[in-house]
Amino acid sequence: MQTKVSNANRHSGIVIRSRTSTMMLSMFATLASFYVAGRLWQDAEERVLLTKELDRITGQGHSAISVDDTLKIIACREQKKKLSALEMELVAARQEGFVSSHLPEKNSISNKRPLVVIGILTGFSHKSKRDAIRKAWMGAGKVLKKIEDEKGIIARFVIGRRYHFFCFAIFHFFFFNCSLLEVILVVAVSLRFELSCSSNRGDSLDRSIDNENKETNDFLILENHVEALEEQPNKTKSFFAYAAENWDADFFAKINDDVYLNIDALGNTLAGYVDKPRVYVGCMKSGEVFSEQSHRWYEPDWWKFGDGKTYFRHASGEMFVVSKALAKFISINR
Repeated sequence: MQTKVSNANRHSGIVIRSRTSTMMLSMFATLASFYVAGRLWQDAEERVLLTKELDRITGQGHSAISVDDTLKIIACREQKKKLSALEMELVAARQEGFVSSHLPEKNSISNKRPLVVIGILTGFSHKSKRDAIRKAWMGAGKVLKKIEDEKGIIARFVIGRRYHFFCFAIFHFFFFNCSLLEVILVVAVSLRFELSCSSNRGDSLDRSIDNENKETNDFLILENHVEALEEQPNKTKSFFAYAAENWDADFFAKINDDVYLNIDALGNTLAGYVDKPRVYVGCMKSGEVFSEQSHRWYEPDWWKFGDGKTYFRHASGEMFVVSKALAKFISINR
């Protein structure tokens, strides 16, 4: 009887120990599972962070980096190391007196691509405004050249030519029903006037601009544009077209001659859009056209906008900027 009891106790003890062992193993397995899962999760997060960091450094965005791209990055790093070593050797050679005559000086003219070409729309009688702009932010002479070389910002006053008597006569013949005899008289007077002028084109206003430009060399004269208030949109288009054909800049800006510009702030702002090919920075105008003369915002040319009497959406304002691609588009489609 005692043997049976002892056997039963021994058996129950074995069962308890086996259950305890099973529970311990289960707890250990659970903890191990949590540990492994945590490590895998941490490794996954680290891989994501590393991928994003590599994308940011190499400029690949959210796309995966291929083997070719990785090899290119490694090659660039090697070239950078070689370049640094060559620069150190060059500095050491200069210290020893070995300086090549072909090396450019520090103050030599930079051939870097201009950031922006600024066209300042001005008029014949606005010399005081031009002088104020030169003193305020544009500069003149060596200062203007320094801004162009160091900051890549080119500024020019934009102006057309005087409204000539011949154009005036033709305009009045078609729009004011002048007699042909009056037109012939006006044309004859204009021809006699131009023959009596000096080699400078146009009247005294044109010559004054030419003389001012000889002193300052900061004008962009649109020879085929006639200065008139109603021709301001065409003047802006002509500037963009001319500038895009003559300067390989990233941006082209139109500004009026009564605006004082912070060129450093402009440069910093435009630098953030260099990688975007089609950019417009400025205001857009649209809305109702008012035909009543008593209205504050009376539009003299209200009849040009049709029955709807609404402005089509267009660039407007004292200043706006377009990228090179848009300036080229204007040049092709003007």
